[in-house]
Order: sequence, then C-alpha cells, then structure tokens
Amino acid sequence: MITVDLTGGRHVRIDAHHHLWTADYAWLAEPGLEPLRRDYTVEDLRRELPTGKVDATVLVEAGRCHTDETVRFLALAQDTPEIAGVVGWASLTDPDLPGTITTFLDGRGGDLLVGLRDQVQGVTDPGYLARPDVRGALRAIGAAGLTFDLVVRADQLPSVAAAVAATPNTMFVLDHLGKPRITADGLREWRDAVEPLSACDNVAAKLSGLLTEAGPDWTVEAIVPFVETALELFGPDRLLIGSDWPVCELVASYADALAAVGSCLSGLSPSERAAVEGGTAIRTYGLEINQ
Repeated sequence: MITVDLTGGRHVRIDAHHHLWTADYAWLAEPGLEPLRRDYTVEDLRRELPTGKVDATVLVEAGRCHTDETVRFLALAQDTPEIAGVVGWASLTDPDLPGTITTFLDGRGGDLLVGLRDQVQGVTDPGYLARPDVRGALRAIGAAGLTFDLVVRADQLPSVAAAVAATPNTMFVLDHLGKPRITADGLREWRDAVEPLSACDNVAAKLSGLLTEAGPDWTVEAIVPFVETALELFGPDRLLIGSDWPVCELVASYADALAAVGSCLSGLSPSERAAVEGGTAIRTYGLEINQ
C-alpha cells in the first residue's frame, strides 16, 4: 500500500497511464521512433514523477504482447512503491484466459494486477469485438475483478460501444479517449463515435495521449475541446489523467504532458479536479492508497 502525505492540502495525483520498456521491443523499430529506442526504467520514471507532482502510477503493458511482460511488470511493481497497479497484457483469443489470469494473480506482485489490455488497435477485422470468444474473454476479465483497457482507434469506437454494452459486469477504460484526430472535423466525428460509449456506465476514459495525436505543433487550445467534450459526456467521476510517458516524449516532456491536460481542468471545482487527477483512478482500478 502506498502512503501519501497530504498534510499540505494537496489531493492525490495519479498518473494512470505510463509505460516502461527495453530498446528491443519490436514496434520501436518503426521509422520515426528513434527518440524512444532505448531502455526506460524505474529509475527514469522516478526522475519524472516530481516534475508532474505525481504521487503514484499505473504501469500499462508496453506492446511486447507476451505474458512474460506482465509477469515481469508485476514483480517490478512489487519492488516499486510508486507503482500502485499494473495493467498487463493478455490475448482476448487465449483459449485458457482464466488460467492465464490465475497465473498472474498467484505470482509475485499478483495483488497489484488491476487490469488487462490487448492491442485491439491493430486488429483489422471489424467484427472482432463481436466474436463469441472475445466477448467471453471480456466477461472472464470482469469475473476476475479486473478492468479491461481499450487501446483502440477512433473508427473502432462503434464496435467498442456494442461490446461494452454487451458486457455490463466488466469495467472498461478507454485509453487516450479513443485516439481522436485533433482537428475540428476530428472532434465532430469523434464525438459522434464516442457518445454511445459514454452512455455505458461501465466505462471510464483516460485524458492521455492527446498531445501525441496532435503532433509536434500541439497547443493546449487544440486539445481543450476534446477535454471539455469528455467532461460533458463522461463527467469527472469517469475520467482519469495519464502521461502516456515515454510515448509523450515524441512531442512533449512528462511534466508538459500532464500540465497540458491539467490546464484544461481549470474550470472544475476542487472535488471534480481531485476526481479526474486521482480519485477516479483509485476507484476504477481499486488502487490501495493510504492518504
């Protein structure tokens, strides 16, 4: 359990979406990712946390797409007090997904497993999330008391909404707001796609990854409409903040990534801001934070 000293009156601040990886991850070989093609370690993370005034984090699978990554991350989290939870990787087509989950939970650091994720954004089959085995996997994840993080493209949001509505006993978290295009046209098409999903009570959404979607010329003004729309549709009690570090380093520092989102929350009441910046993450992921 993480103990946070809040005698100064500040609310708990949770970075609900960051990664760690080694330079040999296959996807890092893609052109344009040269700045990220190195090891990112706990020591690197610890240097960043004070710059974002972050008390605790959720470590999210980093795209190795192998169960050994989840096992390693859980053991690492066991030795890292700053990491309050891990969203590991598991395949939605694993025929023994319940057994895989049991292996994670019974291993070192298993009590820190708070959710699972699969790289659905890379699936081209439009009917994938409607497949009986995939729906069964989503139900199994909920039955194990875990969330499922949705890393999806904006064009997949209609099928995501159908899957979430059909799996009411599983809690879902939409990563990066579903990766909208940060343009005026992108805002309109994203709102139309995400609104049915927001109507499902069993989904929360992360205010993360928006600067990367906006590109190197990002501005706070460009992401404000997306954050305001997310607040309108989901409300503060179903929104979380996340740095998406180290991916954010393609366009911004750890501190700037969190500060940009934070500047979009200035109109919230103190209790609403406390929810977005920490409370929703604690409740959604069941994080143990002793204030």
